[in-house]
Amino acid sequence: MTEAKPQTKRKKPASKAKAAASSETEQWQKEIEGLSYQEANTALELTLAKLQSAELEVEEMAGLYRRAEAYAARCQVVLEQVAQEVVEWEALST
Repeated sequence: MTEAKPQTKRKKPASKAKAAASSETEQWQKEIEGLSYQEANTALELTLAKLQSAELEVEEMAGLYRRAEAYAARCQVVLEQVAQEVVEWEALST
């Protein structure tokens, strides 16, 4: 008679954690897309201040860095939109 080996359940926390993190990332990215220049710039400044803290975990630092990049990108998009509007207005007024 053979001994029955105890069955171990394999957990999939990494994939669930990645899915949750991905969903959270998508959510804040969508929120950033709706920010005005001033809102994005203020959020960028606050995020950069947090990044200067010496008490950050590597994962938290990476997340803050991604947010800072997203805020900076939003500022750039808004500035480019305004620049395009100015060019269009100048073209209409000449």
